[in-house]
Amino acid sequence: MLDDSKVLAAVEARFVSAVSPTAPRIMAGGHPCQGLYWTPKGTPRPRIALIAAHYNVDFAEHYFAPYVASRGLGFLGWNTRYRGFEDQFLLEHALIDIGVGVRWLIEEAGVETVVIFGNSGGGSLMGAYQGEAIASTMAGGLKGAGHEALASLPKAQLYVSSNAHVGRPEVLTDWMDASVTDEGDPVATDPSLDPFNPDNGPPYSEAFIARYRAAQRARNQRITDWAKAELARLNAAGIPDRLFPLFRCWGDLRCMDPAIDPSDRKPRWCYRGDPAVANRMPSIGRANMLRTWLSMWSLETSRCVGAPHLAKFDTPSLVIQGTADTGVFPSDARRIYDAIGAKDKSIQLIAGEHYFEDSAQHRHHAADVVCDWIKARV
Repeated sequence: MLDDSKVLAAVEARFVSAVSPTAPRIMAGGHPCQGLYWTPKGTPRPRIALIAAHYNVDFAEHYFAPYVASRGLGFLGWNTRYRGFEDQFLLEHALIDIGVGVRWLIEEAGVETVVIFGNSGGGSLMGAYQGEAIASTMAGGLKGAGHEALASLPKAQLYVSSNAHVGRPEVLTDWMDASVTDEGDPVATDPSLDPFNPDNGPPYSEAFIARYRAAQRARNQRITDWAKAELARLNAAGIPDRLFPLFRCWGDLRCMDPAIDPSDRKPRWCYRGDPAVANRMPSIGRANMLRTWLSMWSLETSRCVGAPHLAKFDTPSLVIQGTADTGVFPSDARRIYDAIGAKDKSIQLIAGEHYFEDSAQHRHHAADVVCDWIKARV
């Protein structure tokens, strides 16, 4: 069990909420942008602060926040309007909401150095934010206040990627069960592609791996083709969008075969336990609006991919990766590192699982690596 009591005793947190240029406060009282600002106890205005957000997970009480704050830095665990509403996600508005948090750090909290912290699925989201702040390419799709906000996002000074997925469509496709033959039927399976069919492995042959990966990409494209056609059909009838389910998305071969992309991870394991069991349960991307699929998950149309945004970086960047992570693998960390355009960049593989939840010592070590790297550049 983790014992965070000493760390928590050294920090304090205050609630922060705000409207967004494209989302007002709702009638019930809630603000679209909310979070907790963690600081060292007795030092409410540190000069350096990190900000982290996710596509839909609540990051207000992010595990890393007290570890960073206990080392003298601030940490804003920030939530956009889409916390808990992944099925309605649109990237442009999420970036605007993150900009609200960055601007609050600068204008209200007195922060001089803002550090983007891209963790887990939030890695590609925060990378997209910094890339758009460096060189806006999406503002043309919005009008009025939205256009102005997206075209003028405040840029952070440093970037940290921690156990981050390469991109939203990439991770979903990597995890897809390629043997699904009917998106409307959770049972329909091609046995020759079934990763849980012992006739196929593990270990998996190179030929099977290549065929499986191609089938995963084909599955993503089939959904994209259907989503575009269905959206056009609905729009022609005056219906703006619809919800649809997604089944069987814990089928990454690396979760079953430790020889693929080797690391210190537990074999035959994923974030939800045994992949054979988890694959039959609701999981990542389980419900989507058509526009959300096209904005977030589609390999063809999504801008939630990592590389194009990271390529814009002129920002000093650090990539850290836990060697026991069961859902982000060494090759993923290397892809992120290689995609970053900044000259000042480094990568470190360190002990620990996805959230370094296996040991308080691992969390302390990760915090030391990150904070020492930041302080050396400020």
